[in-house]
Amino acid sequence: MDRRRLNQILHEVKEGRLAPEEASLLFQDLQTEDLGYAAVDHHRAVRLGFPEVIFGEGKTGEQILGIFRSLQAKQDVVLITRVDDGKARDLLAAVPELQHHPQARTLLYVRGERTIRGTGTILVVCAGSSDLAVAEEARITAEALGNSVESLYDVGVAGIHRLLMHSRKLRDAAVIIAVAGMEGALPSVVAGLVDRPVIAVPTSVGYGAAFGGIAALLAMLNSCAPGVVVVNIDNGFGAAYAASIINRPSQGHSE
Repeated sequence: MDRRRLNQILHEVKEGRLAPEEASLLFQDLQTEDLGYAAVDHHRAVRLGFPEVIFGEGKTGEQILGIFRSLQAKQDVVLITRVDDGKARDLLAAVPELQHHPQARTLLYVRGERTIRGTGTILVVCAGSSDLAVAEEARITAEALGNSVESLYDVGVAGIHRLLMHSRKLRDAAVIIAVAGMEGALPSVVAGLVDRPVIAVPTSVGYGAAFGGIAALLAMLNSCAPGVVVVNIDNGFGAAYAASIINRPSQGHSE
């Protein structure tokens, strides 16, 4: 149950095509389901526009599977993030229709055709190949949340011509997610080239003085380029979620 389906039910009641009593039964999906170890939030898609996403790190395979089954019963798209290879193998054995993206450490379930609801394209720009795990998490998440997504990989400032040759793609994007480790310079360069929101993602990639991504985080927070906002270290999911909110239609428009 999401906001689009909720509006559809209300219109059907208004037009007399659905009895109020039947609609009230459909609204039973708007609840929190207590699994003992997790309280699954089935109302989140109506409140926030996107369904709950399962964070796999720290959960057992059995717990992830239980939460997944609960969400699968009521959602057409279920995303699981931060899943290691061992848990992924077990979950794929139980649910073969899951799409595994090992580099992104995600599992994705889509019932039917994926619906594009974003108004523009989200562009994921990655500085180096060592940052790909975070960039791929951002890409898969943005796609799961109903966006058209493109990517530019290995276009960091060490060879800035690789970025500049894609200036048209940068300008055409609705939102840009810029992923970088080391000194974290890429988002500042990108934001200096375009009139688009730039969401910066520092990664934990780098030698000792990178301090596990803190150097890149501080560099991005201190960017002199306008329009840069920053998420936490290695948080490709958070960047994609924020980009999806920016990219979705306004609440006053039908989807």
